[in-house]
Amino acid sequence: MGEMTTLTCKDGQKIAAYVAAPAGAPQGAVVVLQEIFGANQHIRNVADLYAREGYLAIAPSLFDRVEPGVELGYTGDDPKRGVAIRGQTELAKTLLDIEAAADAVKSAGKVGVVGYCWGGTLAFAAAASATPGVAAAVGYYGGGIAAMADKQPQIPLMLHFGETDHSISMADVDKIKAAQAGVPIHVYPAGHGFNCDERASFHKDSADLARARTLEFFAKNLR
Repeated sequence: MGEMTTLTCKDGQKIAAYVAAPAGAPQGAVVVLQEIFGANQHIRNVADLYAREGYLAIAPSLFDRVEPGVELGYTGDDPKRGVAIRGQTELAKTLLDIEAAADAVKSAGKVGVVGYCWGGTLAFAAAASATPGVAAAVGYYGGGIAAMADKQPQIPLMLHFGETDHSISMADVDKIKAAQAGVPIHVYPAGHGFNCDERASFHKDSADLARARTLEFFAKNLR
């Protein structure tokens, strides 16, 4: 449905990105932020989904600064490799990548970001740092959010978590809720990665409900 393009960030770094356009005139734009598995087929499918909902969607390859073209799966040694590559990224530079992606689709109108796993943490960071060009953010099961929970979002923000997440405790979710009183935070009867239909932890009912809430949130804040 989409096509690959190259983005040039403010510091001159070039990264790849997948762009999916809606059938008609876009109602805004969405930047899809990857898990630790790269901008893989699943993330491209998510971008396609937002395009079908009327948004100009873009999924930047946020590992390109470390290793270009990374696409990992969800079994075997791939998770460990994803963690290792993520550990070599720098938040400030990754936010430049997100800014470049938002800039690339701003012709469609207001730009939102939606992130999953590592991307969920990045969505929170983008909201807290007021990343230029980003008007609203949604984070799914971001494991790094609790550590920065005292930072306040500068734009509308929504968060999703699974109550049986092996890597994010309910104590962490409660900490985030206490620090982010004005942020809608939803918890589902599911585990980590419940939105990804390629993971064993996929939970369709939770994924569908979270997506409906996210689309409603974007409809309110991006149009």
